[in-house]
Amino acid sequence: MIIHDVTNIRVRYYDTDQMGIVYYGNYARFYEIGRVEALRHLGLAYKKMEEDGISMPVYDLTSRFIRPAKYDDLLTIRVTIPQLPKTRLMFDYEIFNQEGQLLNTGQTTLVFVRTETGRPCAAPTDLVEAAKPFFDQ
Repeated sequence: MIIHDVTNIRVRYYDTDQMGIVYYGNYARFYEIGRVEALRHLGLAYKKMEEDGISMPVYDLTSRFIRPAKYDDLLTIRVTIPQLPKTRLMFDYEIFNQEGQLLNTGQTTLVFVRTETGRPCAAPTDLVEAAKPFFDQ
């Protein structure tokens, strides 16, 4: 299992609704921030995968709202990759505020797709090799 924390994500005014609460649609953006940084932590750049002809569209997204995130909160996004990637890559998320309170949980599943054909494909070898040590325990 791979776990990576992305810290110090400040809730900006534009993230919130009129009540100063983070608008629910922005959690998908927080998830994206988390997964891109988790992959970068493994030494992989999303941009390089795209340059190599592989895209990763979101197949599935779930989200549970426990407490509201508010304007000026400082968030930590905990990203977990619970399974070795094959043709899909699953990410679990927990979002905490600066007091350590759990605000939100979520999960996304992304599918590896050859950009040229639009067809699903296997996970890139460099991603699988970078992730393997976390699952061989």
